[in-house]
Amino acid sequence: MLLDRMRDDFRAVAANDPAAKNPLETLMCHTPLHAIWAYRVAHALQGRFRVPLVPRLLSTLARFWTGVEIHPGAEIGRGFFIDHGAGVVIGETAKIGADCVLFHGVTLGGTGHHRGQRHPILGDRVLVGTGATLLGPIRVGSEVKIGANSFIIMRDVPPRTTVVGVPARIVKRDGHAVDEELPETPNPVGA
Repeated sequence: MLLDRMRDDFRAVAANDPAAKNPLETLMCHTPLHAIWAYRVAHALQGRFRVPLVPRLLSTLARFWTGVEIHPGAEIGRGFFIDHGAGVVIGETAKIGADCVLFHGVTLGGTGHHRGQRHPILGDRVLVGTGATLLGPIRVGSEVKIGANSFIIMRDVPPRTTVVGVPARIVKRDGHAVDEELPETPNPVGA
């Protein structure tokens, strides 16, 4: 299972990054992939094997090497891709669906006001643009695009939408232009 996920992550680089010229270059030089693979190992050590300390140490070393911080407790689906990667932060209780893409500077963080689920939950095929900040136990539906530098705190994002701005607003829903506020998160997960 671990190797299958790592293989899917490798394929995601080829599918999403035109700068990935060949497999050897990707293996040796794609530091966001290195961060994802370090996370996969740390997550297995922490979750499946209940190894103390080592997963967090591996996460810290990966952050030093790659500039990407992924807590070993996060749950990340198949085919995950980070473009460039520097400054990406993914919190302990974040959940990311399959085939998601994050650009550099993205934060999936908490607000410090919740227990249990404290970080965002992303559906499948979510794209999060450069510098976007998503805070709190919010839900982002599948097939969502979040624009660069958007800021979302304690607001859910409906599926099949595009959101942009500070604070983020829905500008496209099911392929049609709209201008709507994000709905408040009625009962935050883990509140």
